[in-house]
Amino acid sequence: MQPRETRLNPIRLATPAVPLAALLLAACSGTVPPARPAAPLPVPGRVPVPEQPANLAPIRGLNATQLLARFGQPRLDVTEGKGRKLQFVGPICVLDAYLYPPESGSGTATVTWVDARQRNGSPLDQASCVAALTKRK
Repeated sequence: MQPRETRLNPIRLATPAVPLAALLLAACSGTVPPARPAAPLPVPGRVPVPEQPANLAPIRGLNATQLLARFGQPRLDVTEGKGRKLQFVGPICVLDAYLYPPESGSGTATVTWVDARQRNGSPLDQASCVAALTKRK
């Protein structure tokens, strides 16, 4: 008699093959519906910009030259497509100002959005960061 480890159990060998055979048969049994063309996606003319707090009125609408005069040299100056991001860093916060040209496409890019956070990444009131960066100059 062979040791138990070397004997082959026909039921054990057939068990993994049963689900595989059922899957293969199921794949062949149905009909495939005809493909339909996808509906075209609407292309928005302009991406809506959420409203920012009113206390950022002194920053919104400034151009890059005005930001540099107010906050000094930025840590980052990144251009991507039509947009530009200027990042200013102070002792307590980081301010990201995003500048975009007017909707008409011509003219000077101005600040349309501002993000602010503490240096460790925690949330911070945007107006407080603007005030802190203005005082450091």
